[in-house]
Amino acid sequence: MAAAASVKVYGSPSSAEVSRVLACLFEKDIEFQLIRVDLYKGHLKMPEFLKLQQPLGQVTAVQDEDKTLFESRSICRYISEKYADRGNKKLYGKGTLERALIEQWLQAEEQTFDPPSSALVFHLAFAPALNVRQDLDLVERSKTTLLEVLDVYDKRLGESEYLAGDDFTLADLSHLPNAHHIVHSTDKRHLIESKKNVSRWWEAISNRPSWKRVIELRNEPPPKLA
Repeated sequence: MAAAASVKVYGSPSSAEVSRVLACLFEKDIEFQLIRVDLYKGHLKMPEFLKLQQPLGQVTAVQDEDKTLFESRSICRYISEKYADRGNKKLYGKGTLERALIEQWLQAEEQTFDPPSSALVFHLAFAPALNVRQDLDLVERSKTTLLEVLDVYDKRLGESEYLAGDDFTLADLSHLPNAHHIVHSTDKRHLIESKKNVSRWWEAISNRPSWKRVIELRNEPPPKLA
């Protein structure tokens, strides 16, 4: 328990990277401290955050005892392996075949789902608030690409309850942040809800207690800086 309590997460729960990690921690029933860092409000100058010396400039970071990790999917893999006997024990699979299936769909999320969904989320949900010009051509291209990806997903989800099989795993969890924004923060929710099996899958994963707790954190007002 002492090791679990030592986990610190730096970042904003509204970001896809941080919310992915938080969902994993909740699934694994790991105690953690969330230190909110807002890229747009100068929080990157916080002394605790500067000490992490992130090599690639990412906004998300996790400290676990003397280890500092970056990149949310790598962090989720680490958490799932280190705390394999905690919480959801099926999150990263058991055995070579289960792990390979999960990795297959984690790669699909990172390489095929994330690029078009991130473009849609940024240009439709965040760009207006940041006074950034929306690239509507990119939005249309991303919509077309995402529909093609979701056609593949729909076929797969007609064969199993979840992407890597009949259990919820990291392969499904990794999709939650961007899918949530598409459904709730843009006018493109039909991309997900129009696909029968994808819609059923989304309903199941988005109603997991772990994700609902992430949404609660997102909705909490951030603490004021001194």
